Amino acid sequence: MSNTPENAKESRSELLGNAPVTSLMVKFAVPSIIAMLVGALYNIVDQLFIGQAVGTLGNAATNIAFPFSTSCLSLALLFGIGGASCFNLNMGRGEREKAPYFVGNAAVMMMICGIALMVITKLFLTPLLNLFGSPADVLPLAQEYVGITSWGFPFMIITTGGGHLIRADGSPRMTMLCNLLGAVINTALDAVFVLWFQWGMAGAAYATIIGQIISGAVAIIYLTRYKTVHVGLKHLRIRWKYTGRIMAIGMASCINQLAMMVVQIAMNNLLKHYGALSVYGDSIPIAVSGIVMKVNQITFSIVIGLGQGAQPIISFNYGAEKYDRVRKAFRSAITVGAAVAVAAFILFQLFPREIISAFGTGSEEYFDFGVKFFRVFLFFTWLNCLQPIASTFFTSIGKSVKGAFLSLTRQILFLLPPMIVLPLFMGIDGILYSGPLADLLSGIACVIMLIVEFRIMRRQEANQA
Repeated sequence: MSNTPENAKESRSELLGNAPVTSLMVKFAVPSIIAMLVGALYNIVDQLFIGQAVGTLGNAATNIAFPFSTSCLSLALLFGIGGASCFNLNMGRGEREKAPYFVGNAAVMMMICGIALMVITKLFLTPLLNLFGSPADVLPLAQEYVGITSWGFPFMIITTGGGHLIRADGSPRMTMLCNLLGAVINTALDAVFVLWFQWGMAGAAYATIIGQIISGAVAIIYLTRYKTVHVGLKHLRIRWKYTGRIMAIGMASCINQLAMMVVQIAMNNLLKHYGALSVYGDSIPIAVSGIVMKVNQITFSIVIGLGQGAQPIISFNYGAEKYDRVRKAFRSAITVGAAVAVAAFILFQLFPREIISAFGTGSEEYFDFGVKFFRVFLFFTWLNCLQPIASTFFTSIGKSVKGAFLSLTRQILFLLPPMIVLPLFMGIDGILYSGPLADLLSGIACVIMLIVEFRIMRRQEANQA
């Protein structure tokens, strides 16, 4: 790997430590948002084409398969955000000799975990799909789809996780390019394979992995030419003192994704059970929830992108004890995030049927449940900007335990229990009402923890004087 000029290190420190925070947020957050949106579009594009070509059962199959994508994302964030945060924290402290170890160890662990996840999926595909709540008529479609897409797991992880390492190197546009390249290829090939060749689920799956392989290759090539530090072969050797720290810092973001996966699996099984007892049947609720969650993922992608864009700014300046700049970066992220969340709330309340219609046709029960899911489950979506940004904030300042706790609040602590209990009294509607309850409680928890943390920061600032 190439040597890094000393002036590149100095210019980066000058940029993160002294440039206007607003311009830094634009520089880092916009490409991050685009990269996250492109990642979300991977799943939505497949869903759109499959919905039009295969129908409701195809939509249900992609939802059953979605926990695999969540697993990949959790590993990507564990080592990507963990490695990037450790890198930036060490650079901010002036410990440049340690920084490249976090980049090298993170990249190697991504590939190892991606291959391991692929092998596990290949060996236990059918039991896993049944565990994820697949109805009998959906199982063959899900088997076909995941059987192919699992080949792309290592590349999906290195694209997403490597993007954080690339952004930490001061190249957010390259992160955006990696994701954008894969998404464009995926979309173009979806049109060819699904609509023209009429390959159905297999066509969408092949389009997905081809896009992932190409974007993953671009990310790998960049990581061999890191700019701000020299990353050599010795930095690729796994050492627990670096890998352990990476995992500790990245655990909050990883846990958030794993929690989402657990909740999604539980929701699929609950929708299957209570759907069979309702007028909707066992497949319609699963198909609808997949559409709603992936559409809402667009909102989450923007919000998460804001948090990730602020991450290098917050990490560097917290390490440099420039707390005023830390607060400015956080305020910028949360202000824009709130505006996006409110806009999403209005859209979901006013046009739910139109959104559902974009993913193919269905029965009247299908559209009735879709409209209800959007309006009820996402009623407090305007509060959803708080938890992702707050969790990333705590991770960025090295307080991974607090970040991990916030990652657990909405999904595990506040959503899963009512999602299990409320349907006992309300039937399938109880699953829908568990969503706004969880959003409200997690929003309150975020506000309390942030107030406490900023008070601590002000005391640290006072001690400097």
